[in-house]
Amino acid sequence: MNEADALDVIQSALWMVIVGAGPAIGVAMIVGVAIALMQALTQVQEMTLTFVPKIVAIFLVVSLTGSFIGAQFYLFTENVYGHIEHGFGR
Repeated sequence: MNEADALDVIQSALWMVIVGAGPAIGVAMIVGVAIALMQALTQVQEMTLTFVPKIVAIFLVVSLTGSFIGAQFYLFTENVYGHIEHGFGR
């Protein structure tokens, strides 16, 4: 395993983190901005109002995209194990 192989695995791992966390973080950001806008417009500054909708939205998105994320992690793991089995750089 040389530096190029290590960088390839690290790049793939970072991409998997983005793919795995992206939908949940994206929805949390959208819901957070919407709630912040609503709180600014109505001047209702309730702390629990920010957490409950985010938790529900994240749960829904993770349950809807869980199979896709799992499949992507499976492909990544198969790719890494294949490189380990057959040797890097071959």
